[in-house]
Amino acid sequence: MSETDATVHREEQKTVEYDGPSGGWGSLKAIARIFGNEWDTPAAFDTLRRQNKPKGFMCVSCSWAKPADYHAFEFCENGAKATLWELTTRRCTPDFFAKHTVSELRNWSDYDLEQQGRLTHPSRYDAATDHYVRCEWEEAFSAIGSQLKSLDPESVVFYSSGRASLETSYLYALFARLYGCNNLPDSSNMCHETTSVALKKLIGVGVGTVVYQDLSNCDAMFFFGQNTGSNSPRFLHPLQDAAKRGVQIITFNPVREKGLEVFVNPQNPAEMLTGKETVISSQYHQVKSGGDIAVMIGICKHVFAADDEAKTKGSRVLDVPFIEQHTNGLQEFEAKVRETSWQEIETASGLSRADIERAAQVYVDADRVIGIYGMGLTQHVHGFENVAMLVNMLLLKGNIGRDGTGISPVRGHSNVQGQRTVGISEKPELVPLDKLAKQFGFEPPRKKGLNTVEACKGILAGKVKAFFGLGGNFVRAIPERAAMEEAWTRMDLTVQIATKLNHSHLVNGKAAYLLPCRGRTEQDMQASGPQVVSIEDTFSCIQGSIGLRTPASEHLKSETAIVAGIAKATLPPNPRVKWDEWVDDYGLIRNLIAETYPKEFHDFNARMFTPGGFYRGNTARERIWKTKSGKAEFTVPKTLSSTGFEDAPGRYRLLTMRSNDQFNTTIYGFSDRLRGIEGTRQILLINPKEMERAGLSEGQMVSLVSDADDGVHREVGPLKVVPFKLPDGCIGSYYPEMNPLIALSHHDEQSKTPAAKSVPVRIRA
Repeated sequence: MSETDATVHREEQKTVEYDGPSGGWGSLKAIARIFGNEWDTPAAFDTLRRQNKPKGFMCVSCSWAKPADYHAFEFCENGAKATLWELTTRRCTPDFFAKHTVSELRNWSDYDLEQQGRLTHPSRYDAATDHYVRCEWEEAFSAIGSQLKSLDPESVVFYSSGRASLETSYLYALFARLYGCNNLPDSSNMCHETTSVALKKLIGVGVGTVVYQDLSNCDAMFFFGQNTGSNSPRFLHPLQDAAKRGVQIITFNPVREKGLEVFVNPQNPAEMLTGKETVISSQYHQVKSGGDIAVMIGICKHVFAADDEAKTKGSRVLDVPFIEQHTNGLQEFEAKVRETSWQEIETASGLSRADIERAAQVYVDADRVIGIYGMGLTQHVHGFENVAMLVNMLLLKGNIGRDGTGISPVRGHSNVQGQRTVGISEKPELVPLDKLAKQFGFEPPRKKGLNTVEACKGILAGKVKAFFGLGGNFVRAIPERAAMEEAWTRMDLTVQIATKLNHSHLVNGKAAYLLPCRGRTEQDMQASGPQVVSIEDTFSCIQGSIGLRTPASEHLKSETAIVAGIAKATLPPNPRVKWDEWVDDYGLIRNLIAETYPKEFHDFNARMFTPGGFYRGNTARERIWKTKSGKAEFTVPKTLSSTGFEDAPGRYRLLTMRSNDQFNTTIYGFSDRLRGIEGTRQILLINPKEMERAGLSEGQMVSLVSDADDGVHREVGPLKVVPFKLPDGCIGSYYPEMNPLIALSHHDEQSKTPAAKSVPVRIRA
């Protein structure tokens, strides 16, 4: 589309949008803006040069693959921002806290808080003066340990954000269990827990089956609710390669995300000079938020019809040998699909039969298909059914367990998947507790722990007395924020391990400690010398990471040392638990991981710098189904809509979104370039027809009010009305600003993942 055509198109639609492609000069300019703010020495460029490469530094942003065949610059716009954010020369010192009370800082934005730079000293909260005051590490460890000894272990929550290394995560989980609980929620509880629950039940593994090489071997990709351009931009390189070789990329998303429309590769001089774009999606369908189940039923309905026709000619569309040998439950699923009318499908999805069948024909014609999804499937009341329907669709043609096929949830934080792999889980059945008992000579707790939603309920009820935060911005990330912040202050103890200041550090328990840690970019020098750490990417590959930068402060400790220091001050001596030795040499921790998980992590230390990472394996990829039936399961959807609520006059489906100038709760700036929105995040996105029906005008200030049926008043505003291309009945705004509108009870029924992609709200002018 030419610049003139794009302008005319935008004026006809009367919507805000971005005229350019993803990538290109816009991406370079955005990185340059952060460089301008955070640049200190050429060493920053050297860190970026080594990012995501063998024996380099593994990005702290998303968990996308670190391929063996890497580019000259193996980082994306958001990865560069995250690295430079950590390498800032700004410092948040005790002098800063002496000048500002915690109550004052609580009114600052997270952006302004993080702009103060890296935390430099351990601090404790002094309630008498309402200030953070400097303390010594041993003082903090001793006080925290003393308080933990006085608490019931089941009243303590150990939360982790998804950035901590495998080594730290393993010790953190071990600490919690030695202490006496399985209360180990992590950030996956808020995003991909639906994946972990659904895939575990249906195909026997809790993660995706695709490996990086499959992206080069497929014939088609079906995207559902995943924003590649903002959340995993390095994915755009294999997508561009796929599109150029003729792979059909079919996208279903309520929002037209630029990264799945057109791309200019910033590492290709010819493309940069000519502006030549690659069209990514061959079809792009704006499904209603919550309408994906209906779409996939429609696709399957077309597949069954095509199979009926093929049978008359002596062939099949369905992979009958695979279905008969490897699956269970097709008959019931097929009956449900055939009895569902196209009228029902069109109403629930917001798409026409013709559009769905056009997409479905690509599926029929393709031999090897990958199903890719993000939180647009998982964060719904019926998110389980969303993921299950994608499994159903893939199973029909044997698209799991062959090269170039599979199901691929795109995970977020850099090691959120790996943390689960090495024991951070509230579900005891997912952890080899008997093996841990033998290794460390103790009886691990067997009672199910608290996930994120249950931890929040426990805090509200006064049952949770202490909270550990290993990274993250928990109070900002969770639903029901107003009630949660009030209840938070009633806890006896809160401990936050962090690199920079954020809002969660300012909502404190009666005793509170803020413990600054080294970042992954920084050298981690311990008694045995410089240490390396490891992470797991979204494709289940394990990579080592080496930090070389000088730490931001001589007073910082590594996350591993902080966890071990608190554990040592809390727990009774155990000759098999050697905290000091483990901190001195992280290789010993990797030996422990290999002992606990020998199949996945054998020869861990020898393999951790394998180019592209070493693959820890996936039984479903081998068509070994560790399910109750021993086969992959077809399931019958119980609804066509995943929202969990009925449509009603004046009720909208709010979908919360991230800009390309943020990662999770970290806000790098106020430019949502890829959507054409600049300077503010306090907006309401709504299509022009809905604006007209609601009597709203562009630029009008409104509030959003929760329409949950629980009698609780929740409201966010003022928000500026912005015309934007969204399906009828759907409106959009930013995460985490809209989290106060989400009821704690509004979550996926099976995984309890907060349903942030379809929130019932009303607009108040």
